[in-house]
Amino acid sequence: MTLDRLRILRVFDLAPLWALLLLVALFSALAPDFASVRTAQDIFVQTSSGAVVAAGMTLVLLTGGIDLSVGSSMFLAASVAGTLLINDCPMPLVVLAMLLVGAGIGLANGLAIAVARMSPFIVTLSIQFLGRGAGLWISKTRAMNLPEEFGQLAFGRWLGVPFPIWIVAGVLAASVWFLTQCPLGRQIYAVGFEADAARKAGVPVRRVLICAYLFSGLCAAIGGIISLAQLGAVSPTFGKDREFDAIAAAVLGGASLFGGRGSVFPGALVGSLLISVIAAGLNKMNANPYAYPVITGGVIFFAVLLDSQRQRRARFKSRRRIRPLSLSTVPNTSTLV
Repeated sequence: MTLDRLRILRVFDLAPLWALLLLVALFSALAPDFASVRTAQDIFVQTSSGAVVAAGMTLVLLTGGIDLSVGSSMFLAASVAGTLLINDCPMPLVVLAMLLVGAGIGLANGLAIAVARMSPFIVTLSIQFLGRGAGLWISKTRAMNLPEEFGQLAFGRWLGVPFPIWIVAGVLAASVWFLTQCPLGRQIYAVGFEADAARKAGVPVRRVLICAYLFSGLCAAIGGIISLAQLGAVSPTFGKDREFDAIAAAVLGGASLFGGRGSVFPGALVGSLLISVIAAGLNKMNANPYAYPVITGGVIFFAVLLDSQRQRRARFKSRRRIRPLSLSTVPNTSTLV
């Protein structure tokens, strides 16, 4: 591969980071109070829940699948937590129950996709409706206010750093370790790149898929814990459309919708920060709230376009090149007569 092509591919890989730096510089120039330590800390705290969910979504996208059930997982786990807290259940048990709900939904997705060989889109879409329906049934579609003790998970600090940032750091560290050090994690890339070839090479494809969706469900529950602690109440719309935010953050961070390409750090974190920076910057500029989804949608469209270009260049790079035969190498057929 020529040096120019390597540079082009490197530019595509670093595009999310450059976009984040450009947005920060732009909003800092348009809104002077945007460039402050307080704003940066607020953005990181607001990003925490989305970054955790995007980390789990990245692992699913790496396998070439998709998880549309993360928003419903968050809502069902929050409904269970609200019901338990109202009945004076200890907070550690409430947190454990939320994690079990997320892990259970992720395991159900993984078994249906890996063992029953069902389409990830259909399975997770069905679980999305089932999970939200179960959450509405448990909460009886009413809002539930949570005790202030639960809010300490979002507003408490350790060593001067808010708890959500510590949680995000732990999840990202575990994700990076799993993808780089654990054999099963490294095999996720192989499954996403070519599942049939990975299966022929001895990769346990079913186990890889189950682990990916199980991890996504756990991340959805952890993100739900952070978001629920920040809001302090369970509402019927809790977690709604969070799956699209997670997919957008993962793709913005460089994850491919075609599988086999992407990273949790810095990928998913950068993508989540991009979405949060856009919202915070528009808020600082007192922009029209109706412009938020339009601008965010434009950025996501650009990210998908960038992903398709990356995929096209990757296919072109892997295509075998056959040199045409020179005239000197063509056999003289007249001598064969």
